[in-house]
Amino acid sequence: MNVDLNSDLGESFGRYKLGLDEEVMKYITSANIACGWHAGDPIVMRRTVKLAKENGVAVGAHPGYPDLMGFGRRYMKLSPEEAKNYILYQIGALYAFAKAEDVPLQHVKPHGALYNAMVKEEDLARAVIEGVLDFDKKLIIVALANSRVVEIAEEMGARVANEVFADRAYNPDGTLVPRGKPGAVIEDKYEIAERVISMVKDGGVKAINGEWVELKADTICVHGDNPKAVEITAYIRSRLEEEGIKVIPMGEFLR
Repeated sequence: MNVDLNSDLGESFGRYKLGLDEEVMKYITSANIACGWHAGDPIVMRRTVKLAKENGVAVGAHPGYPDLMGFGRRYMKLSPEEAKNYILYQIGALYAFAKAEDVPLQHVKPHGALYNAMVKEEDLARAVIEGVLDFDKKLIIVALANSRVVEIAEEMGARVANEVFADRAYNPDGTLVPRGKPGAVIEDKYEIAERVISMVKDGGVKAINGEWVELKADTICVHGDNPKAVEITAYIRSRLEEEGIKVIPMGEFLR
């Protein structure tokens, strides 16, 4: 049994440092690197790619809305043409640094509000996926597990990874509980680890109301900006390995 462990990294900007990239990178297998629109800048992007290379971590693009002030967590209405080209632009930006460091791109994971909007807006999802495929049909698209985005990506012939979230509560329909609601973010590492193991081995987890939600877990997201990110990520990885689950980059086991 295989699973990937990913984290959103490279989200510092200029003089502002966000996240614990150097420490978290030691325990993950795939890094989603911000492409300069919701976070990140050229210096941070190259530094993060280089850090991933040094740690043997696979590199992916983490494109978002052009919303640096709002950290890409505010919804924006995009036309399909805008969405496709915004994605292509950001992948290209990260690719320049990956090429300079002789590191291949493995995947693309949309960020924040864009990621969530794709679950609700089929036209947006198709446009984003088209942008990825226009760049490289071999890239893996990371999408919310069991969502319509996964189905659309598969229909379009894309490689896709079902993503689950280690520290987020789920609604009965498989969507994430909004961050502003009580119980949306789980902080206890023991509870987080047990939920992750349940998603990987049992194919689901209890929703916030106690109902069972079926979830396919190809890759697990751990948030690098959590103050306890390093401790939580290290513990999750150790527990997965104790359960006989092989933690490796998604590109090594997804078709």
